Amino acid sequence: MTVFRVPPPVRRVLVELPAVVLPAIAVLLGVPPFEWSVAAALVACALLPLRHLWPPLGLLGSFWALAGGLGWPPAIVALYTLGRRCRRVGMLAPWLVATLAVSITPVLLTQDLPIGRIVLMVAFVALYAGAPAALGLLVSTRARLTESLRQLEQAREEALAASRDAARAQERARIGREIHDAVGHHATLIAVGAAAIAASTAEEETRRGAEQLRVLAKRALAEMRAALGLLDGSEHVAGLTEIPALVAGSRAAGVAVEFDERGDPVEVAPGTGRAVYRVVQESLTNAARHAAGARVSVLLHWRSTELVVEVRNGPTAATSRRPDTGGGAGLTGLAERVSAAGGDLTAGARPGGGFAVRAVFPLDPPPPAPVEPAREQEPALS
Repeated sequence: MTVFRVPPPVRRVLVELPAVVLPAIAVLLGVPPFEWSVAAALVACALLPLRHLWPPLGLLGSFWALAGGLGWPPAIVALYTLGRRCRRVGMLAPWLVATLAVSITPVLLTQDLPIGRIVLMVAFVALYAGAPAALGLLVSTRARLTESLRQLEQAREEALAASRDAARAQERARIGREIHDAVGHHATLIAVGAAAIAASTAEEETRRGAEQLRVLAKRALAEMRAALGLLDGSEHVAGLTEIPALVAGSRAAGVAVEFDERGDPVEVAPGTGRAVYRVVQESLTNAARHAAGARVSVLLHWRSTELVVEVRNGPTAATSRRPDTGGGAGLTGLAERVSAAGGDLTAGARPGGGFAVRAVFPLDPPPPAPVEPAREQEPALS
């Protein structure tokens, strides 16, 4: 459904036309006290649009008509506008007094009235002048109060939203501290126990296994602290340099992993390095869990403008759940992490069987090589 919008100039004319025509009709229906009263009142009606430039202009144009006795229709419109534009009664009072003086003075000069009728005349003129001005002032005050209430409600909603955000942040911090205290305690005990086993055993294989368990426990504790924002800078967060060790750990755990790195490595942002490490780590974990016995290949391909990380595993005869059939949020969280680092992640089953995870991270272009200015050739000596 198409909504027709009236252009602002047309809307202004449609609103202003009744404000001028209706007072003019009221003037023509009145009884003129003087010969020039009708002309003065019609001129005052025609001058009413000037009140939008400066509100007192409409009232000043009505003073001549008020002296002629037919100026009240345009004066009421001017006084209402004056009340709408004035924010204080003190600004409005001088114009009301001037209107009262202009209306009463010709009557007092041309007629001999007793004091009682003079008082009644002053009261009625004050009512005629004060009613439209008071109405305009009330409408203006109501509009300002409505706007103040709207701003107050908006500020209250913003304060409530900030309070909710602070409460959520406080709760997340509390949960983080609890996770750190509980999981960190057990991870530390695992690392200490593994170190004790490695120091007390005489079997080389048992010692290597215990040492690997200790390293994995310390790495898990460091990664948990980094994820919770509790890292103090004394522990190293896993990144690109730890990927060979990660592959070696998976290989030691019985996974047939091949690692290949192509191209010329460049320095990347810490967030990108952590995201690359997480891609390889999550992919190797899924391969060990859902494709036991399958061969896995890890590829880091450095290109001129991007880094491609690809982890593939071949088909397996074992009937196990495929990582893309639901049941976990590992790939979803991994996609969010890669997207936060500016990359793009795709994962899915391979046509010949198996599964592939591919992530592409943009690299900052290398700075352009400085161009040496061309040397001027010296003229050959003849």
